[in-house]
Amino acid sequence: MATKRVTTPILEIEYEHAGEAGAPPVILLHGFPYDVRAYDEVAPVVAAGGASVYVPYLRGFGGTRFLDDATPRSGQQAALAQDLLDLMDALGLEKAVVAGYDWGGRAACIAAALRPERVRGLVSVDGYNVQNLAYAGEPAPPEWERTYWYQYYFHSERGRRGLTENREELCALLWRTWSPTWAGADAAFPASAPSLHNPDFVDVVIHSYRHRFGLAEGDPRYQALEDLIAEEPPITVPTVVLESGDDGVGGPSAEGDREYFTGSYDHRVLSGVGHNVPQEAPEAFAAAVASLLR
Repeated sequence: MATKRVTTPILEIEYEHAGEAGAPPVILLHGFPYDVRAYDEVAPVVAAGGASVYVPYLRGFGGTRFLDDATPRSGQQAALAQDLLDLMDALGLEKAVVAGYDWGGRAACIAAALRPERVRGLVSVDGYNVQNLAYAGEPAPPEWERTYWYQYYFHSERGRRGLTENREELCALLWRTWSPTWAGADAAFPASAPSLHNPDFVDVVIHSYRHRFGLAEGDPRYQALEDLIAEEPPITVPTVVLESGDDGVGGPSAEGDREYFTGSYDHRVLSGVGHNVPQEAPEAFAAAVASLLR
């Protein structure tokens, strides 16, 4: 894939591209603490099927940079969603299939819910991947809470220092524990590790995990978008939901989110697959994207 850059109102976004520029566009979005390498096997397959594939580095990752030193290094969900829409504007893409997991899946879900005219179809890992901030203080089952240790760690300044000083060791640990059946996690991690040394990585990550629990204020520029997200709008565009059968991060079944999808809906459970779905099961991920291009 060719590496390119594009400027939005807030960021200079680095992205990789595969396929013919005029073909139907697809945007593949990575999560935390991953990067575009998650799609190394997915993007060529989707491109070979006749798509123009864009794989951007999210804010705080890889070569993506903020344009202004004064811009808050927000990691809130509205910022991620707006970055996706801004990227589409900068690339001149009126409409695209959007697909992602973790942070990237959240951006894709929000864009699909709030701007359905911009989204031809959605691939979302683990369902309606949108945070309900009003319920952030409600406890989850203890077995799930146990897997959220890193989030609570990041709430403290000790956690910020730990992420700063031990970022590769910490993130490699998350890769292994979130994908307990993926034997290739340790071998794959070094290719993505450089992306975690983006100068804004720590600030964006820490803000993300504090904002979602009400421990940090959001960037005011995204408040109107956060207000719309809080209404839990349905997703009306054609959707394929991929559910990890062996995700090391606890949470409810994706089927429990069915009511949020009012358009065509296809739920696929991937047995033996952990959190990093596109890198662990590239054939299944590519097939889900391709089904929305037909």
